[in-house]
Amino acid sequence: MNTIEQKGMYAEFPRCGKEHARSTHYCAGCGHGIVNKLVAEACAELGLQDRTIFVDPVGCGVFTYYYWDAAHISAAHGRASAAATGAARARPDAVTIAYQGDGDLGAIGFNNAFQAASRGEKFGCIFINNSLYGMTGGQMAPTTLEGERTTTTPFGRDPELTGHPLHVCEVFNQLKAPVYIARVSVADTARIMQAKRAIRKVFEIQRDRKGYALLEILAPCPTNFGLDPLRAAEFCKNEMEREFPLSVFRDRTQDAGAAAEAPEQSPLLAVKPVPRAASCAELFAAPAGSEAPAAENDPSVPERRFKFAGYGGQGILSLGICVAEAARLERRHSLWFPSYGPEQRGGSASCSVVVSGTPIGSPAVEHPDVLVCMNRPSYERFAGDVNPGGTIMLDESAGDVPPPPDGVKLLRIPAIRMAEEFGVPKAANTMMLAALRKYKVSGLSDESLETALAASFRKKPQLADKNRELLRMAEDRMPD
Repeated sequence: MNTIEQKGMYAEFPRCGKEHARSTHYCAGCGHGIVNKLVAEACAELGLQDRTIFVDPVGCGVFTYYYWDAAHISAAHGRASAAATGAARARPDAVTIAYQGDGDLGAIGFNNAFQAASRGEKFGCIFINNSLYGMTGGQMAPTTLEGERTTTTPFGRDPELTGHPLHVCEVFNQLKAPVYIARVSVADTARIMQAKRAIRKVFEIQRDRKGYALLEILAPCPTNFGLDPLRAAEFCKNEMEREFPLSVFRDRTQDAGAAAEAPEQSPLLAVKPVPRAASCAELFAAPAGSEAPAAENDPSVPERRFKFAGYGGQGILSLGICVAEAARLERRHSLWFPSYGPEQRGGSASCSVVVSGTPIGSPAVEHPDVLVCMNRPSYERFAGDVNPGGTIMLDESAGDVPPPPDGVKLLRIPAIRMAEEFGVPKAANTMMLAALRKYKVSGLSDESLETALAASFRKKPQLADKNRELLRMAEDRMPD
């Protein structure tokens, strides 16, 4: 057995499709990657790999079976605690660990987890709290902080509308059965060492069959925070720990019978508090001048419905946002509504955009006027829904496809090929935006579409001018 295997990780991670790869699917600076390593080390160092059953959730931790060298069960969304209950009862000789996120445990799966804890099921729950739904684009979760901006709370979470953050450890600490409840963090080295000891303790409790253990781990999510990894870690320390204090809430593991109990709410003294740098509302405040103008009612502007579809990672959702933002720049009402397959990157992805001169009743688009498809499966899924008189824009890489419905125009766009020829393969969505301008199917001005494209690179201003140039070059080269 080599060194990598002794640490509980597979020697290769085949999911990325490259031979001998060691890259995970986690974003740079993601707390999940740190926790994955700590979990694998604890499992291996305690000699429990051959006894351990991990229950994998729906969320950013869904692919841990590619990384941890142990047995795995994949559970439905929110049902990791239910699956862990079955595994622990069917295999009492095993060490069962449920790995869940704040959306998976705190929202859809909360009652499953709460009742399992109340029953004192003999498994450990490692609960990652990054204050939002990470995998599907950063929506508000039960643990989202007051004032925190997410894709579904763009002006910050307002407790009068969406309630206050859910404190999972404090709620579970009301129950009689759990033997261990603690909250740690992985925002810096000292905290990571504290988390490693706590994770090891969860494994030891299950090895010794002492009862239910809950370990909450505060973790940064730079991508969805919209912050670089260092600032995301500071947010975790300054803001998340202020709302969710690090603590050992309960430790009844001193005796085999779990009779001894440590003082409740004992703080983790090894971690020093960090002074606050800024309030949550200040940190997530929109930059001055970045707001689009308010919509104005104009009944002469008819409602126009768009559907954008392809694979996750092709920029489909960003393309939809550009169109919606361009409409807002023209003071029209607009709504953008995303839809995902089983994962954000690589699975199916689509979004709906509705633009109108009057208030919009629903963001759902069942019958689009304009359908933009980046691949054949998207065409086959949505082409039959396009309204008569509508337009389908299909990337030419889709090859031969069935004819569109009667009265629907089909345009084949060399978006992916042109992006590759320009040396920027990831800019296929910009190529498709150029096609929308070239063929005048959006009903929006060229200037608004270009301004919205540049605004989408607000966090990477060095790319804004490059994509403006690509947009114009692609439009000039589009077939007439």
